[in-house]
Amino acid sequence: MEEKEPLLTSDHPRGGNKLLSRQTSSDQSISSDEEIDALLTDSPRNDFTGTLVFAIASCILGSSFMVGYNTGVLNAPAEVMKSFYNCTYYLRHGSSQTMDVCLSQLNSSSSNQTSESEPGTYMTQSQMTFLWGMTVAAFAFGGTFGGVSAGYFTNKFGRRGALLRNNVLHLIAAAILVASRYVKSYEMLIAGRFLVGVSAGVCTGAAPLYLSEIAPTSLRGFAGTFNQLAITSGVLAAEVLGLKFLLGTSDYWHILLGLTCAAIVWQVLTLSWCPETPRYLMINQNNEEEAEKALVWLRGRMDVSEELEDMKSEMENTKGTQKFSVLDLLRNKALLTPLIISVVLQMSQQFSGINAVIYYSTDIFKKAGLSSSTAQYATIATGGVNVAMTFVSALIMDKAGRRTLHLTGLGGMFIFSLILVLSYVFQEKVSWLRYVCVGTVLCYIISFATGPGAIPWFIVAELFSQGPRTAAVSVATLVNWLCNFTVGIVVPELQDFLGKFFFLPFTVMLLLFWIFTFIKVPETKGKTIEEITAIFDDSISKRAVAINKDTDQKYKRLNDSASES
Repeated sequence: MEEKEPLLTSDHPRGGNKLLSRQTSSDQSISSDEEIDALLTDSPRNDFTGTLVFAIASCILGSSFMVGYNTGVLNAPAEVMKSFYNCTYYLRHGSSQTMDVCLSQLNSSSSNQTSESEPGTYMTQSQMTFLWGMTVAAFAFGGTFGGVSAGYFTNKFGRRGALLRNNVLHLIAAAILVASRYVKSYEMLIAGRFLVGVSAGVCTGAAPLYLSEIAPTSLRGFAGTFNQLAITSGVLAAEVLGLKFLLGTSDYWHILLGLTCAAIVWQVLTLSWCPETPRYLMINQNNEEEAEKALVWLRGRMDVSEELEDMKSEMENTKGTQKFSVLDLLRNKALLTPLIISVVLQMSQQFSGINAVIYYSTDIFKKAGLSSSTAQYATIATGGVNVAMTFVSALIMDKAGRRTLHLTGLGGMFIFSLILVLSYVFQEKVSWLRYVCVGTVLCYIISFATGPGAIPWFIVAELFSQGPRTAAVSVATLVNWLCNFTVGIVVPELQDFLGKFFFLPFTVMLLLFWIFTFIKVPETKGKTIEEITAIFDDSISKRAVAINKDTDQKYKRLNDSASES
């Protein structure tokens, strides 16, 4: 007798959803052998095609990678860039020296530690701290403007169209960053950082949308995680290229900053060959023919009727609903819970302290007692671990689930941030604790990459239907960049005010975010957009729970019957 495989359970991403949809519409139960056999033999298609991979690579390398690169690019060359600031200020105030002579004197005498005793010559310490803080934070400040405008651009020009148009701004920003070295202007450098931040803000809104809307339901989490994988890869690339024997020198730091445009050239050349997202074409543009062509290209097969039907169903459900602005979203009580979840998850990413580590990791390691060169290599090690663990997270995202991985990551970060604080406090008494500090930071990065690094970016697109989705993405992206900006500004002040305890506020917030996630955040793996949005609608949710219980009982009876036979 032929052995039959177990029936699909009600929470299976294909069988359960299909049955739930059928029962919701007609309240009919499974009654025929043909239906049972169809469920037993139905197997998911392999939708991870070469064209889908090409579209993902084109999207993330020209957007998310650039975001990560510009996040980490100032870390390694910070000292030589501060020397440039000092000499620029010095030359503006009456010195007849050249820039090269000034830099040579600063580097040879190690006098880049600015002095209060020579006002009018070099910058004072407070001036340097302020200007460098502005340089670091300008990127995140620009990101808030780009993030809040991402929804407008993705609605008006499409997800693909927004990414392509955004490249123009990024190329202008890269040119300003490079030129700042030649015209001896740190003001231009700060302005370039602001503009590249605006471009990055648009990317963080458009790229996750593009990824989530070109991927099938079974691969949505996997594809979404590639956004964070590209960000971490960009951070690592910037840290490696910023080494002193590569581009982290007084002669080449501006080239290091300008290299961000290489990823933009890649996207211009490749994304033009990729289609707009099928969901945008079908639901926003009401263009079924182009949506079908896009699906055929992405899936590598002619039969895409099932996905088209899903999109048609969503389009029917959203007919008659207004186009959501950010204000409309904030006024809609039915969408308040998913919006709060989206915002708090974005806060949990930034207020976890991760960018304090990325922006100031070399300085953190130095204060832990490592030499300058060792601290730089330790920073690269953290970047490598971040990339590797984000890739692992991508592989298990659609199996382990978003909620589980986010809880695991936040819990690990809480534990290791607490150990980090204790290592700082007692390292003078116990010398080997400086190495514990490095290991703790690596474990902290591993925990971040497990869930909090990737999940907040793409879960927003999963919690909302097509109508309010872009407005929700704009709000979430704005919050993320505002938190990013806050961290960049506050960390130096925390270091001065709290000393060795400067990381403790992040530890407390990690605990609060873990509690919120445990209580409020639902699991979204394997669920269609309609099923996820139904979770937050009380009437639909209660109905779905009743249907799922009834479905579970029927599957159990069918499985028992199959086992007996």
